Order: sequence, then C-alpha cells, then structure tokens
Amino acid sequence: MKQGSALYLGRVTHQRLRPARHRLGYRVFSLLVDVDELPALSRRLRLFSFNRFNLFSLHESDYGAGDGMALRGYVERQLDAAGLRTGGAIHLLSMPRILGYAFNPLSVYFCGHPEGGGLQAVLYEVSNTFGQRHSYLIPVDEAERHGERIAQQCAKHFHVSPFLDIDMRYDFRVEPPDAERKGLRIGITARDAEGAVLTASLDAQRRPLGDAALALAFFSHPLLTFKVIAAIHWEALRLWVKGARFRSCPPAPAKPVTIAGTKDS
Repeated sequence: MKQGSALYLGRVTHQRLRPARHRLGYRVFSLLVDVDELPALSRRLRLFSFNRFNLFSLHESDYGAGDGMALRGYVERQLDAAGLRTGGAIHLLSMPRILGYAFNPLSVYFCGHPEGGGLQAVLYEVSNTFGQRHSYLIPVDEAERHGERIAQQCAKHFHVSPFLDIDMRYDFRVEPPDAERKGLRIGITARDAEGAVLTASLDAQRRPLGDAALALAFFSHPLLTFKVIAAIHWEALRLWVKGARFRSCPPAPAKPVTIAGTKDS
C-alpha cells in the first residue's frame, strides 16, 4: 500500500435513524500527511506551514494530549502501549488550520507495519465541542479485511453528541488512502442495544498536494473549519427542535486512549 502526502476533497454525511430522523451533508477537504514529511512540506509549500501561522497550517498542539508532543512520538507511545511495533509509516488525515483556526471532529492516523506492506493499526482521534478529546486505537485484523475495506469496532467511551448516550458501540468501515487508488472512505455506525442509531461517512477523492490545489480548495470551500463548527451547532439546534433529548457532558475518560482488545473496549 502506497500513501504519501495528498489532498482529499469529498463530502461528509450524517444520518440519524431514531428516534427522530435527521440527515445532513457538507463538502470538506482534508490533508493526508506523512508525519515525517511535515517539515519538508512546510518548506516546499508557500500556503502551508508546520507549527506556525499560514493560510493553511498544522500544529502538533492540536492533536494528542495537546501539549505539542511530536506526532510520531505520541502515536508510537500508543502503539507501544497496545503491544504493537513502532517504526512504521504514520499518515494523519485531518483538516488543517485555516487562517489559524481548526476544529476536527475526527482525525485519523493510519499506522503502517515497520517492514512495510500494509496497516497494522488505525488510531481514531475524536474531539467534541466541549474542548475534550479521546482516541480509539484499533489493530488491523487481516481476518476482518474485505478487499480494500477494513472492518473494525469498539465500545464508545467518549461524549460527542449531546443527543447520544455513552452506552453504545462503534462500527468502522474504512477504505484507507492509497496513492494507486483515488478514493478514500471512512464509515462509522453508532449502535445501542436496539441497533443502529447514527451513521456517518466521509467519501473523498485524492489530489496532489501543492499550492495550486490548496488555493483552489480555499476558494471552493471558503473558511471550511469555521463552517464546520457553525454547522455542528446549527444541526444540534435542529435536532433539539425535533424533540431529541439532551444529555449533559460528563467528564472526559480518565484514560485518553481506548485500546481495542482490552477489557473496556
């Protein structure tokens, strides 16, 4: 599997199935970056900077523990805690800061085997609008692959939507990024004891990462990260009007990362 840094243009859709049906969709773009290439990308691109202001930028303080720890060090700490090998390629899929502002409901780290040849784990980093962040690290089980698609699951431990309970499970269906295949898809289903409650997906197409592509993304998706946070609050208001029951935000989990396969996952 070949990846490399790239730009992905696509669409996010959410569909709530019960008790009130609700659907939304909006266009987005994300950067897929090899974490080891970030300093070089910052030097090569005029419109993108690493850990400093630009039209587009990526800051390590926006991820992980929020303390500015190097992305590779942070991810490898989680891999080591899960008993997985370190030293492989790590690619981060995330929306960059735009004019200094970013909010990423979901960032995804694709963690490769040290010897190459494919993925050994996916780290899903979830942020909510209450300033909290939690991650789910799930090893890739080759027995659960369906061609290019990876199937994963884990228990939900983190409050995201104020209209969903904590006592749920996530099913992930991922078609990972690949330089030889333009499409990328991440599908998530949130389930309770009665079945599926919410489905969400990102469907995107790969583009070369360059200044011209970044400029086009800026003008075709103006102030994207500002619009994402505004859309979240607008859709929450619409759900409340439809009668969805509000759940208050509990404290964030004591452990910042849930590792699939442990007793609490």
